[in-house]
Amino acid sequence: MSERAEKLESLARQRRLAEAISDAKNAVADREDVVVELREATLTRLKLLAAELAPVFDEVPAEIDIFDFAISSGLQPRLWIDAVSHVAMGRDRRTYRFVKDTRNGRVVLAESHRMEDVADRVTRYVAERIVERERFLEGDVAPAIEAIKPPAPQPARAAVPEPAATRPAPKPVPRAEPRPSPKPAPAIPATLLTAPAPARAAPARKSVWRRLLSDLGIVIAGLLFGLVAAVVIFWDRLVSLLP
Repeated sequence: MSERAEKLESLARQRRLAEAISDAKNAVADREDVVVELREATLTRLKLLAAELAPVFDEVPAEIDIFDFAISSGLQPRLWIDAVSHVAMGRDRRTYRFVKDTRNGRVVLAESHRMEDVADRVTRYVAERIVERERFLEGDVAPAIEAIKPPAPQPARAAVPEPAATRPAPKPVPRAEPRPSPKPAPAIPATLLTAPAPARAAPARKSVWRRLLSDLGIVIAGLLFGLVAAVVIFWDRLVSLLP
């Protein structure tokens, strides 16, 4: 009986695990279905907006190649207007959000639940880009060239003498006051400027001789001290060498 009960328990566990695995697969499939449904809903709304803007896209001249007008496929579909601006759906999948990437970050140009409002803002943006391109290509070329040209030389005008009545009276020139002459510096006695050369050189010679004599005395004293020390150290040997 015990073996049979264990087999029944093992079969019940296997069934429970199989049921859990099947439930997990169903949950994953449901989530994927939800993601796919949301993506499909986003694509549908963006396609409706593209259809609303189709007349505007068709009126853009063929030589203007700065616009994209395409829907990108992916987890988050987008309707691209040009390289820096696009329309995407918000988190609720019902709000249209028209954004533009700038140097200072992303800027929201329009955001609304109504497709017509966003379509009007996109139309205005396309018109602004076209006008900006035209001004860049044609608007400032001629003024820039004129600014570079040097000004034409003007003919010199002859000087016309003014009548005496209109000439201003000459201003009196102030006279310069005489400056006091500098006082002469007191004379320095000649005895202080120069001294006799022999009187200055004699003390220097005496000091040199004194240094030489003092150094010689130090050397002789050192030799005598060394000789006495050697005699004291080697006295026994000297005595043994004597007859």
